[in-house]
Amino acid sequence: MNLNPADLPSSGKPATRANSPANAPGAAASGAGSNGASGAGIVSASPLATPTLNAGVASVTHLREKLAEYLSPADLQKVKEAYRFSDEMHLGQVRKSGEPYISHPIAVAEICADWKLDAQAIMAALLHDVMEDQDVKKDELIERFGAPVASLVDGLSKLEKIEFQSQIEAQAENFRKMLLAMASDVRVILIKLADRLHNMRTLEVMAPAKKARIASETMEVYVPIAHRLGLNNIYRELQDLSFSHLYPMRYRTLAKAVKAARGNRREVVKKILESVKSTLAMANIEAEVYGREKTLYGIYRKMRGKHLSFSQVLDVYGFRVVVDSFPNCYVALGTLHSLYKPMPGKFKDYIAIRKLNGYQSLHTTLIGPYGTPVEFQIRTQDMHRTAESGVAAHWLYKNGESNLSDLQQRTHAWLQSLLDIQQQTGDSAEFLEHVKVDLFPDSVYVFTPKSKIIALPRGATPVDFAYSIHTGIGDHTVSVNINGESASLRTELRNGDIVEIVTDSNSRPSPTWLSFVRTGKARSAIRHHLRTINLPESIVLGQQLLAQALTTLGLNPVMEEQLIERLLNESSAKSLDELFADIGIGKRMAALVARHIFGLIGGESASAPIDHNSAAELDPVTICGSEGVSVQLAQCCLPIPGDQIIGQLRRDQGLQVHTTDCTLAKRQKAKEPDRWIAVKWGTELNRRFDSRIKLLINNEKGILARVAAEIGESDANITYVGMDEDKEHVLHQLRFTIQVKDRVHLAGLLRNVRRVVGVNRILRERS
Repeated sequence: MNLNPADLPSSGKPATRANSPANAPGAAASGAGSNGASGAGIVSASPLATPTLNAGVASVTHLREKLAEYLSPADLQKVKEAYRFSDEMHLGQVRKSGEPYISHPIAVAEICADWKLDAQAIMAALLHDVMEDQDVKKDELIERFGAPVASLVDGLSKLEKIEFQSQIEAQAENFRKMLLAMASDVRVILIKLADRLHNMRTLEVMAPAKKARIASETMEVYVPIAHRLGLNNIYRELQDLSFSHLYPMRYRTLAKAVKAARGNRREVVKKILESVKSTLAMANIEAEVYGREKTLYGIYRKMRGKHLSFSQVLDVYGFRVVVDSFPNCYVALGTLHSLYKPMPGKFKDYIAIRKLNGYQSLHTTLIGPYGTPVEFQIRTQDMHRTAESGVAAHWLYKNGESNLSDLQQRTHAWLQSLLDIQQQTGDSAEFLEHVKVDLFPDSVYVFTPKSKIIALPRGATPVDFAYSIHTGIGDHTVSVNINGESASLRTELRNGDIVEIVTDSNSRPSPTWLSFVRTGKARSAIRHHLRTINLPESIVLGQQLLAQALTTLGLNPVMEEQLIERLLNESSAKSLDELFADIGIGKRMAALVARHIFGLIGGESASAPIDHNSAAELDPVTICGSEGVSVQLAQCCLPIPGDQIIGQLRRDQGLQVHTTDCTLAKRQKAKEPDRWIAVKWGTELNRRFDSRIKLLINNEKGILARVAAEIGESDANITYVGMDEDKEHVLHQLRFTIQVKDRVHLAGLLRNVRRVVGVNRILRERS
């Protein structure tokens, strides 16, 4: 479902400064604490009303009581000092609701205390806004509270003082900094999620437009991060809170419908609970059994995804069975299957093959007493704790990978992959794009030839698989065998596939891989390779494109040294070659750079509207066919010399050449007209070009040999042959990919082949 997220906001905090001092902390901050709705409540008490401000009010006393349960007196004293410093720094600052601002850090610390995070994390939660809001320096925090706490706070602070080209770039840089800090210390993201959760619980006082922006950001970034870390309680609550602010009318309507249905289905739920409890007791299985209600957003997503009305969503309620031991999970499953009939294809064993975020449960859907499907989840107490709190379950922060639990090791491996992506990424926006790709909740599980399980996002391909093993394997991939049979590198992997990658030390990544890879690691590695290996070609192409754009504006393509220095300072490029390379790979638009140069010398503003028809006014770029991968001939239409052609600058893929009558090119040009430029064929073309032809032939002996011989006699090379047979076995369709010099050469070949006995029709095949 597409939520059409708005532009990312610069700050998610519903707070403002006040000129008058606030009351002492704790005096106005009392009440419910920060334990808000889990989003998947028990049937008798499910949170369906729109969240209110009271959910966010926090108490210092309540926080102290929580911390006293697991922190030592010495640690409690350190937390107290951090609280006093934060209170002093935020004195006189209030939230939009009118509460003292200190109530927000207290609430964030309470959420962290629910996870039993250590003293350093609680201190960082109390101090998380002092650097950003009060200009407290990192050195001061190191002196007062130590380097670990200061590093946590620094990782949580935004980059308010740096100038960025756009709001999106600033937000992307903030996320990049936060995610990289999280890669070295996962407590950063735990505190950040607690911060975002409290802000979402108290978002009601914000203006509607800002509420929508913050809710979109939460749904797009923080919800999938919470899911990836296995923080399911936070994940579900953030989803419902975002839903309530993005679509308030739909939220209220659905909440009302669920409330009414709850009363109508109470007897059904009661009957199922009683039957399951008694059946498990007869089998001597100790278990807790309770009903759970789907989150409102979960119901809404199912209605949208499957085009259902609310009355057609039958599994609003599910049931959870928590048993005392691992073997009893499977015994309980058999017992339930003897009570109600299971639905075929609706059983999933996440215990044997756990999810990426460490989640383990048996899932089965049974036909209930009134013919409606009912989902059951079966797990142990330990599995239940992990399912609800993920990486924060049984939290005890430790240094050294050898001390980490299996779940923490999985999380650590994912966080380390963020560092790999960062090293291969050009800018913050691209980094965020790659990371968001890896935050898909659905996964497929495939095997290496040695039976090692590899988890990948749904839709992943063998190229993603290769890069997940090692960047070197991905870079040198040439083919793949899936379940012992050769397959295309574009093939979508399915659960249980055995994947074997074939490599060649001379092979290199292809730009076309970017059109089908799904993981951030694969995408960033391919782009990094294309940027570095093809750098000379990209520089030459970029220099040519910029020279043409400058000539169109009446400027001298040869720039003075002073102008070059100003241009590099304002474009964040380190050198002129880097700027040319960015233009050559499509990362920057030559027309925009030329307009910026025009503005620097006192001409028209760089922000003035651009005429998308200006491509026709530029001198065409000459295509010789030997430029390498920085210039590619589109596979959809396979242009050859003599065709009318046009060029598309694709981001990080260089220039792609289409025929002017290509249907795909026409559609893409309508969407992004400013990425198309005029191109022409060069005069010295010392190579052959691929072209596709299709023949309708009689089904008779020796016809294929006669056609192939005539193609050879016409001085063309065959690189592919395909055949389609009709139902009557009278006619065949033959498809050839051949290599020719130009359009004239192809026309002569078509005339020659048309004279072959048995050929009824021949034509050049287009997209």
